[in-house]
Amino acid sequence: MAYIQQHATETPVPVRLGLIGSGWMGAFHGESITRRVPGAVLAAVADPNLDSAVSVAAKLGAAKVTADAADILADPEIDAVIIASPARFHASLITQAAEAGKHVFCEKPGAQSLEELDAALRTVDAAGVHFQIGFNRRYAADFQAAKKDLAQGIVGEPQLLRSLTRDPGTGSIGHAARIPAWTIFLETLIHDFDTLNWFNEGAEPVEVYAAADALVEPGLRDQGFLDTAVVTIRYSNGALAVAEANFSALYGYDVRGEVFGSKGMVQAGRATETAAVRYSAEGLSADTPRLNVELFRGAYTDELVDFAAAVRARRDGTQLPSGAYTLTPGAADARRALAMALACIESVKRGGPVPVAEKAGV
Repeated sequence: MAYIQQHATETPVPVRLGLIGSGWMGAFHGESITRRVPGAVLAAVADPNLDSAVSVAAKLGAAKVTADAADILADPEIDAVIIASPARFHASLITQAAEAGKHVFCEKPGAQSLEELDAALRTVDAAGVHFQIGFNRRYAADFQAAKKDLAQGIVGEPQLLRSLTRDPGTGSIGHAARIPAWTIFLETLIHDFDTLNWFNEGAEPVEVYAAADALVEPGLRDQGFLDTAVVTIRYSNGALAVAEANFSALYGYDVRGEVFGSKGMVQAGRATETAAVRYSAEGLSADTPRLNVELFRGAYTDELVDFAAAVRARRDGTQLPSGAYTLTPGAADARRALAMALACIESVKRGGPVPVAEKAGV
């Protein structure tokens, strides 16, 4: 008996991604691409620490490895790059990638100053490449459910908003002396700022008032280290928001958001890993996540799925379906959140409120 003749089907060309930075976050992004992002392949890994790049590439099956990101940017087979290098290199790498015609996914922040970021984004705009910033909370299921309610008007007009980030810890931070100054605003609370902006979409942050201190590691206060912060934000629609962060929650990784509005309230996030609660002679207990890649495993994957889909659509000339609400964080979102972080830094220095426009240059 002979095979029945079938029409040949074309195998879709995968989106070929180059990873720049093979540290903790870069390695996890590489794993997500290889194992959980359909239609995408990790084609190359670059890191000045060549041993690290070789290790990640070997583990994940990437064919090309280099110590120089320029090799990835010059590679005609690479469609786009994932920038997961230290933050001080982000703006330069965004610029170089855009100039090379590569679509860009960049971990936050997009830069350490608005001047740097604006220059990089002008290059992105001129090159016509897709740009996405790594605000992964937008892709978490509960945060998306909250956003859907907000978009449908279920909560009414936002009046009070809250977002918090409490990193897991042990009561001390062994590597605190190596954490760059102002990290709590530029790399931690910047997530909360984007969440609040997204939840209160259509309004602009007008003013911030930030207080911060070294409460986990008070011995490093004189060196400028900050591990605890609270920020109040006033928006153009009159809504008031609070964002808070701490680097050492003994009970686990805790990220939550809330919007109280004229018709009700919606909350997202929880401190427990699941909704399961243990009842025993010792009392009540529940498991808690201890790593960002545990709490946001799906969100980290889905932001790259979104990015790969956008790159594929650009490459193949197809149209992406429109959603019920805005999702992909782009250039304007990167800039707005960074302006808020920088205004917070100025607020701590002055000990008073700071207009966001003063840092945003608008």
